[in-house]
Amino acid sequence: MDSNTLKQRDHAALWHPCTQMKDYEEEGVLPMLAIRRGEGVWLEDFEGKRYLDAVSSWWVNLFGHANPVINAAIRDQLEQLEHVILAGCTHEPVVRLSERLIALTPEPLTRCFFADNGSAAVEVALKMSFHYWRNRGHPEKQRFICLTNSYHGETLGALSVGAVDLYRSTYAPLMLPVITVPGPDCFEREEGETCTDVARRQFELMEATLATHAHEAAAVIIEPLVQCAGGMRMHDPEYLRLLRDACDRHGVHLIADEIAVGFGRTGTMFACEQGPIAPDFLLLSKGLTGGYLPLAVALTTDEVYDAFYDDYEKLNAFLHSHSYTGNPLACRAALATLDIFENEPVLERNRILAEHIAKALAPLRDHPNVAEVRQTGMIAAVELVQDKASRTPFPWQERRGLEIYRHGLERGALLRPLGNVSYLMPPYVITEDQIGFLAEVMGEGIERATGC
Repeated sequence: MDSNTLKQRDHAALWHPCTQMKDYEEEGVLPMLAIRRGEGVWLEDFEGKRYLDAVSSWWVNLFGHANPVINAAIRDQLEQLEHVILAGCTHEPVVRLSERLIALTPEPLTRCFFADNGSAAVEVALKMSFHYWRNRGHPEKQRFICLTNSYHGETLGALSVGAVDLYRSTYAPLMLPVITVPGPDCFEREEGETCTDVARRQFELMEATLATHAHEAAAVIIEPLVQCAGGMRMHDPEYLRLLRDACDRHGVHLIADEIAVGFGRTGTMFACEQGPIAPDFLLLSKGLTGGYLPLAVALTTDEVYDAFYDDYEKLNAFLHSHSYTGNPLACRAALATLDIFENEPVLERNRILAEHIAKALAPLRDHPNVAEVRQTGMIAAVELVQDKASRTPFPWQERRGLEIYRHGLERGALLRPLGNVSYLMPPYVITEDQIGFLAEVMGEGIERATGC
């Protein structure tokens, strides 16, 4: 097998996600990688060329490809139990994982409801919040509040509470009627403002919204600290603290979508710790299994759980399910991932790596087409603009980020910009030299994309 043969077979049979398929067929527009194997931070094609996985394969890989600890756990589980229905059955991996997640996350999160992927976890939280209020005698509380530039997934409920037009505009007729509030994006700060100032100023809009709509609102949903798919826009933890307090005062649930930012990405195990706050629902996926298998979980409180605990005849149960809920193989991968966090100084090492990322990207601040270099923990982003003074963006039709992507592949780096935002979210096993290499390649790609 060679790369070209596999690509030809692919073009005849597959429809790829988040892609205009015609781009693959037109010469030189969007290269496709035919990946044969992975090891550590590297992906390798059929000809032996390696690509440094700077985006953790869509933000899921924490400890490198083919990690021996996770490999061994899955092999062991494969010989015991591959899957069993979780309705009416249980198994040791799902129980152990639930116990460990409850111990790791903030009180009073005490219950785990498993799903297959991040979007599914969002659906669980939305339905559970709505159903909670219905069971408690408040059927009028059925709307959700989200932030501008937010993204929570592609299923209809998750898409409804997102606010990135690129993803949801086509499906607007199918969407739930949500309330969208301007967010605390620090990129929009005014001269002399700090990110904390922005968080406080923008929170006034959320406070007013809650005061007006709390009677009909079930929950507020937020991506703590970083809006990833929305261009890696970042905000100050002060907003989380203010939001938690306001949700309590107004009687509205708080859903923290940490699907992308959980498990050490922001510098702490969970982004909510930097509030510090405890949400009513904490959503986890992506890095939960170290990037191995699909698994997601919505953690919630006994207060929420108790609203569904009743006699069968009351019909108050939460009748939501997924076929692969709590899959034993995925749970063992997740347990092995947590073992690595427990047995190694991951967060301490990440803080050192984050400092190297900041240092490596710092020279790009002076580029005439770079509006901002921003970073939260192991997530760093470089935003390109047409005019630095006014921060006027490049027209999206010019696809400047695509030039950076193509250049990265030529140099052996998998960089996948979000429009005009180029970013790094690498596996935690990356080295300082590899960080330097990625910064160099990104800088070259920016020069190629902007012509200067």
